[in-house]
Amino acid sequence: MATLKDLSRHLGLSVTQVSRALNGHSDVNEATRNRVRDAAQRLNYAPNLSARKLATGRSGTVGLVIPAPADAAGDPLFVQMISGLSRSFAQRDIRFLLHIVEETDDPVAVHRRLVDSSVLDGFVIVEPRIDDKRIEFLRKRGVPFVVHGRTGGQHDHPFFDIDNYAVGYRLTQHLTRLGHRRIAFLNGMADRSYCAARTQGYRDALQAAGVPFDPYLLRYGPMQHGAGLVETIQLMQDPATRPTAIITGNTMLAKGVYEALGALSLAIPQDVSVVAHDDLLPEPETAAMHPPLTVTESALHLSWDPLARLLVEALGGEGVEKLQVIGDVDFKERVSTAAL
Repeated sequence: MATLKDLSRHLGLSVTQVSRALNGHSDVNEATRNRVRDAAQRLNYAPNLSARKLATGRSGTVGLVIPAPADAAGDPLFVQMISGLSRSFAQRDIRFLLHIVEETDDPVAVHRRLVDSSVLDGFVIVEPRIDDKRIEFLRKRGVPFVVHGRTGGQHDHPFFDIDNYAVGYRLTQHLTRLGHRRIAFLNGMADRSYCAARTQGYRDALQAAGVPFDPYLLRYGPMQHGAGLVETIQLMQDPATRPTAIITGNTMLAKGVYEALGALSLAIPQDVSVVAHDDLLPEPETAAMHPPLTVTESALHLSWDPLARLLVEALGGEGVEKLQVIGDVDFKERVSTAAL
């Protein structure tokens, strides 16, 4: 197997340059990083992790602590996230450890045990809460971490996020411009920071259009097909209070909305307009829905590589001001909405 010195000689670069390229440091340009990674793969380079830990005091391993979904193999988000993070860290010569816990486990206690064991150098945090105790603990212990999203308070940590406020605002604005005033929002879990940002965007867009906020039309819960189905049927029970438009936090909820409206013999968009945020997961494909769904769009799979890069750079001592990235959100208007 090739060593760092072998790669250095082969590429005509210093050992330090090769090491920093493999670890994704921002002071090495992308072309050089790709060249070094390609050579490492061709020459069957394998890091000497024991030597690295002796030299640096680090294990060369980072982790993600997460409860497993009920059907992990059948959950496209879970599979994509784990495979994407594993691949992105491996490309940077870092091992990635998935630590599965029970829903009832105290997440801070789990992180404390892992930090005290010195098994991991840093952590990826997903599904951040508005007041996230995991982040508070890691910050106090001085342990590097990166967050997929932001918390409701301080943003003094590395993160990769999208503009979730803009998601809520843009989808609501599109509907108010079409004349809708009773607009329901099927959001995710109430304690998630991205859901709070989307709610604020929704409320601000309503206010900008002179539409009063009705708490009855804002629903929080799991972003799953079944929840979209049940909530839509409930919302449509009373003709006097039913919405003329529905926003959903993801496409699985939208799929449930479509099914419920069909069962109630309500047509999209003639009777009810529907919009959603699309993470571009394999199913459902929003352009192929009937009718094709109007969405804000941001590919979730584009999150994994930035998260790995940001954590590796944080481990290398990069300043937090360079470790905060907000990804793009596009708007795709299709034919699931109509003027009221």
